[in-house]
Amino acid sequence: MSHLPFDDTTDFANADRGFVTALDPAVITADDGRVIWDNDSYAFLDAECPDTAHPSLWRQAQLCARQGLYEVAEGIYQVRGLDLSNMTVIEGERGIIVIDPLISAETAAAALALYRGHRGDRPVTALIYTHSHGDHFGGARGVLPRGTEEGVPVLAPAGFLEHAVSENVYAGSAMTRRAMYMYGDRLAKAPDGQIGAGLGMTTSTGTITLIPPTVDITHTGQEEVLDGVRIVFQLTPGTEAPAEMNFFFPDHRALCMAENATHNMHNIVTLRGAVVRDARVWARYLDEAVELFGDATDVAFASHHWPTWGRENVRDFLTTQRDLYAYLHDQTLRLLNAGLTGPEIAETIQLPPALEKSWHVRGYYGSLSHNVKAVYQRYLGWFDGNPAHLWEHPPVESATRYVECMGGADAVVAKARDYAEAGDLRFAATLLNHVVFADASHAAARTELAGVYRRLGHGAENGPWRNFYLMGAKELDEGATTTDLDTTNPEMAMALTVEQLVDSLAVRVDGPRAWDTEQVIDLVVTDSTDTPSAPSAAPSAAPSRHRLTLHNGALTHRTADRPGAPRTPAGLTLTLTKPQLLSVLAGGGLDGIDGIEQSGDASLLGDLFALLVEPDTSFPIVTP
Repeated sequence: MSHLPFDDTTDFANADRGFVTALDPAVITADDGRVIWDNDSYAFLDAECPDTAHPSLWRQAQLCARQGLYEVAEGIYQVRGLDLSNMTVIEGERGIIVIDPLISAETAAAALALYRGHRGDRPVTALIYTHSHGDHFGGARGVLPRGTEEGVPVLAPAGFLEHAVSENVYAGSAMTRRAMYMYGDRLAKAPDGQIGAGLGMTTSTGTITLIPPTVDITHTGQEEVLDGVRIVFQLTPGTEAPAEMNFFFPDHRALCMAENATHNMHNIVTLRGAVVRDARVWARYLDEAVELFGDATDVAFASHHWPTWGRENVRDFLTTQRDLYAYLHDQTLRLLNAGLTGPEIAETIQLPPALEKSWHVRGYYGSLSHNVKAVYQRYLGWFDGNPAHLWEHPPVESATRYVECMGGADAVVAKARDYAEAGDLRFAATLLNHVVFADASHAAARTELAGVYRRLGHGAENGPWRNFYLMGAKELDEGATTTDLDTTNPEMAMALTVEQLVDSLAVRVDGPRAWDTEQVIDLVVTDSTDTPSAPSAAPSAAPSRHRLTLHNGALTHRTADRPGAPRTPAGLTLTLTKPQLLSVLAGGGLDGIDGIEQSGDASLLGDLFALLVEPDTSFPIVTP
């Protein structure tokens, strides 16, 4: 750690710059009294770094734990430390533009109240989502409660809704389960427990909401004027999110970098799971941002961490971030083409000294190790070319054979202790993991592995690595924990298109049980708003017909209202509104729902719902 400039306190000065006020106490509750955010629990970070934390991660946690209302520039404010992400407020002629309303409606409402308490009760006149991750849209109803959104434009990059759904609905249960480990929200906030996640402290656990966009940003250079504020957009698909954008405020000389440039190395693939990001285009979009906006920017801010002030400082910040992702990509490809596999490249690659010493590219959230493997995955997939890895046994069967070959569980545990005592925690974890997967009831193996995971976590500079290790130890000690965060609530569902709602059903069909079931159901939705509406206009509603076909265990969907299209009769046709459709899906049938017209065999709907399975939100991760 001696090469890191711990005497450089610039980040601390920038993190404190513009401070207006803090939320006191910084505890936010849901309507039922449940605490969904508690930033005060990190007060222990005021102390010196203990032996149970990496000094560099401790420093990052101290910076991220700062909370309150901050003035970024004249007319631009941020609320930080009330969720994993920041909420930014731009003051317009009549009210305020809100950028990225946090994860939960409760935290977003608290952030807006903090702003209004010092700047007046200004109405929200526009809402902007920088990208399609839940921590940047989930609190939408906290700033625009139902009934107040009419006439308020909601802006997002093209493709936003599709990607928000694919991440938070289609694979939402598995991602949310793994996110518990990534952010460590069930760990005690303590020097030997959860001390942050690198990108922020942790995730709030309140009500996730979504107001669909009304204005798509479709190209770089697109300019919009919101409440008298000029904004020039840069579309950056495939970077930190599949749908993302940076944007510039010419009259403020301020640049919003979304989550494309924050004060850490980001993820090419997150440990919770995501679509693999493209480090090559990420670097190119950062370079484009410098070219487009660098000379006219006095302050750059993002949806996490603290701003960077000064034109030269901003250019240096962005070019260093650019070089990071370009180097990651190109050197991985160089070594990949020399025949190295992902794990081999991860052990070989080194960052240039200038990058290694830059605080804002340290691996607090993404890591050099798992980012290299992600680049490898993007180009070559999961298979490394070695036939021995082509058709391996799954974890339990493989572990059982390994343990048998090594003389049984007790012998493997004893050997693992030797490796742990010698400081080789990585291999000790590998051996003990084999024992746990071969015999989950082996108490000594569970205890030893939990201890190894704690030691690995306490030594990790990367926040999610630390949290994964410590959550793994917690599961070994206490069993799998449940998930509080709900990405399938009615507010989220109402924002989905009919096609997306059907897709969310399709991924729940128990294929083998549905092999021999054939059915066709038509849905005539009388108030469909799936087509984009004009900027600032209320969504238009028109009937639309959707055909659901279950065949060979696959539930497919197509729009069935094209003029003149040949049609075969459906086994069941339902004519209903979208709220009625949501009630049908939530209740698993037509019972108790008035006003739905139906023709055909109503039992088909019950047959379909009988073939659906509910996701397991508490599946084990470090045990079989």
